[in-house]
Amino acid sequence: MIARRLSIHGRVQGVGFRESMIDVAEAHRVSGWVRNRADGSVEAHVQGDAATVEQVVAWCRRGPPAARVTKVEVADAEVEPGLAGFARRRTE
Repeated sequence: MIARRLSIHGRVQGVGFRESMIDVAEAHRVSGWVRNRADGSVEAHVQGDAATVEQVVAWCRRGPPAARVTKVEVADAEVEPGLAGFARRRTE
């Protein structure tokens, strides 16, 4: 199991990014969370097996149809034990 922390930039708020990412994450059976950031970016934590995590990261580089992703920063993260499902968190 691996985990990645993502910071997604561009036109990613107000375009259904979080809701679409939840759908994609659930379809790939990864766990984690997604939230808007006050600076206009979207932040996410994704964990699961390497192949499915990388598929979700690849989707984040495109996002939903209305999004215009300009940059995705990807960092290794610690696996959060007991994290189940994929949730939307409050804006930070």
